[in-house]
Amino acid sequence: MPDALEKSWIGAARRRVEDDRLLRGQGRFVADVPQPAGTLHAVFLRAAQAPGLLAPLDTAPALAVPGVVAVLTADELSARAAPAINEFADVKRGPLPRFAMLAGPEVLAPGEALALILAETRPAAEDGAEALSAVIEPQEAGLPVPAFTGQWQRAGDAVGAPIRASVEYARVATGALEPRAALAVPETGGLTVWLSTQTPHRARRDLAAVLGLDPAELRVIAPDVGGAFGGKASLFPEEAAVAMAALRLGRPVRWVATRAEEFLAACHGRGGRLSGSISLDAEGQARRVTADVAYPLGWRLPYSAAVPGRNAARGLPGPYDIRGIKVAMAATPEARPAMGIHRGAGRPEASMLMERLMDRAARQLGLSPLEIRRRNLVRHFPHTMPGGEALDSGDLAGLLDAALRHAGGSWHALEAERDAMRARGLHAGLGLALYAEPCGQGYETATLTVQQDGSIQLATGSTAQGQGRETAFAQIAADILGVEPGMVRVLEGDTATTPEGIGALASRSTGIGGGAVIEACFDLLAQAGNRALRDCPGLSAHARYVAAMESWASGAVIALVTLCGETGATRVERLIWVDDAGVVLNPMLARGQMWGGLMMGLGETLLEAIAFDAHGQLLTGSFMDYAMPRADDLPARTVLAHADAPSPAGNTPLGSKGVGEAGNVGVSAALVNAIMDAAFPAGDQPEHVPLPLTPERVWRLLQKGN
Repeated sequence: MPDALEKSWIGAARRRVEDDRLLRGQGRFVADVPQPAGTLHAVFLRAAQAPGLLAPLDTAPALAVPGVVAVLTADELSARAAPAINEFADVKRGPLPRFAMLAGPEVLAPGEALALILAETRPAAEDGAEALSAVIEPQEAGLPVPAFTGQWQRAGDAVGAPIRASVEYARVATGALEPRAALAVPETGGLTVWLSTQTPHRARRDLAAVLGLDPAELRVIAPDVGGAFGGKASLFPEEAAVAMAALRLGRPVRWVATRAEEFLAACHGRGGRLSGSISLDAEGQARRVTADVAYPLGWRLPYSAAVPGRNAARGLPGPYDIRGIKVAMAATPEARPAMGIHRGAGRPEASMLMERLMDRAARQLGLSPLEIRRRNLVRHFPHTMPGGEALDSGDLAGLLDAALRHAGGSWHALEAERDAMRARGLHAGLGLALYAEPCGQGYETATLTVQQDGSIQLATGSTAQGQGRETAFAQIAADILGVEPGMVRVLEGDTATTPEGIGALASRSTGIGGGAVIEACFDLLAQAGNRALRDCPGLSAHARYVAAMESWASGAVIALVTLCGETGATRVERLIWVDDAGVVLNPMLARGQMWGGLMMGLGETLLEAIAFDAHGQLLTGSFMDYAMPRADDLPARTVLAHADAPSPAGNTPLGSKGVGEAGNVGVSAALVNAIMDAAFPAGDQPEHVPLPLTPERVWRLLQKGN
């Protein structure tokens, strides 16, 4: 039975226990793992141009470099099978691009790996790569078109002339502080692979398929992971190549990607092109929404390749009660780097399109942005969207009220503040955005074991890349078991010591992973009966929690911006954001996630873009060329708040929804609406918005609007 505690840990703002060792430099990332004796260092020769056919590669010059042990090409490293691709009942799959650890003879995109150079030292491997010369004869890429398609529709009234809007996202880089890395170590009876990954159990299954091994022969360990944001959710060709090379040569192999390789060959995000229309009646009630959703896929497919397009399509019309919908989605491969899930994965794009449609409709109908949203928001939950998705809980009207209260009381007061700034000669604009975002589904696992000293070991199938999982899950177990959080030791990331699980993605781990922890805790208490847990060493309980449905978080964001008339620079004067993530397990951790999402949303709205030249060559190969948000890009005044009366998730006993991706979903749309209001203070606004809204683009908007 649980010991008595005076404090409830669910809902407590407890500082992250992980931070102590990380701030002391005691974290262990893949590059920090001690190298076993005989470790070889890997460097990849990459295609300088593509698509085309690779001539036979003469490896002799590289093998002549002192310290180079082997040069492997596609002939030596061929996959036994391809990694899995996530499939959905509402998405049709066409022919898929091939999976190859190394290209040859067909090369599909610049940056694709052509050869793996293995040497006693990293410099020797780099010298070996420099000694090689790859000849690629240009030809068209044989990529299937399209790979994924889908339709979501329900009849509705097409009243009035449709109002249109479109948005085009740039490709963006994940920008994780830690690049991809792998260390593969052959061992008796198998292989241990250290990876910087969000999904170690999936990586083990995929590696087993690619290498032709039984999963039991593989151990995958994800130690501390320095950021992921969706970009490390799938197995990469380079990681598989490192593992196969270790098996072939019988020696450990280590690879750490350079930042240039991250820009060139890691997964990119966003890139979606969405266009749509909204039809409203004379009272401003929306009756029908249409949309065309198009996404690039790159030359290969990660596990969740279909997710961004699917999320964007099924996420419409979001927080609005609109009866009719017609959405078409297509995702098409191209001769560029792979596209993967990226913080929000299609949800920001759906929100952006809907919020642009709402603002353009408000202008044309003579309504305020607040009023048109109030007339159309969903008020009764659960609510079935016209495309079939079900919003489990929420209070959208309450979120709007809370945002206005935190902003000073009323929309009229905000307009007066904006107008006073305009009277002083400033290009000021006010933007509003509502959002509803899905927060994961499926299963997760947890195993609890009482240790000899009375402490609790909690092994979870969820993983961590900076979210504070050790802190949060210890709080759940401590609260239910009646112990201090310090008595709970959380294990994650190692397939040998944790139960099979999905990992961290889709804003699912706290809710669904937490559900598994709760079930395991109650099982442990039931087994203990009237005995104190400290008197039950060795007692163990396992839970596999399956969410019966998907939960949907929601929020409201208000932004006030000013634009520089001379340079086009955007300054965020105020940002008010109220999020409803259900039961907030740890307000301090949730606030940190909100700040991170806010800054990433700001970055992709105003700054970030992967650029290629006319020949497909990458132009943004470093942070010297790729603009990331900095501290001075922060809003001058920011309010981050949770809903006054949170709406508990319907798919987990914890009641928690996701919060880590919400900043990209809501903040971006509010900022764009504010910029458009500043650039076009009266009359209609442009139908099309290309992102990011860089100073040059904003300056051009100002010339049109003023």
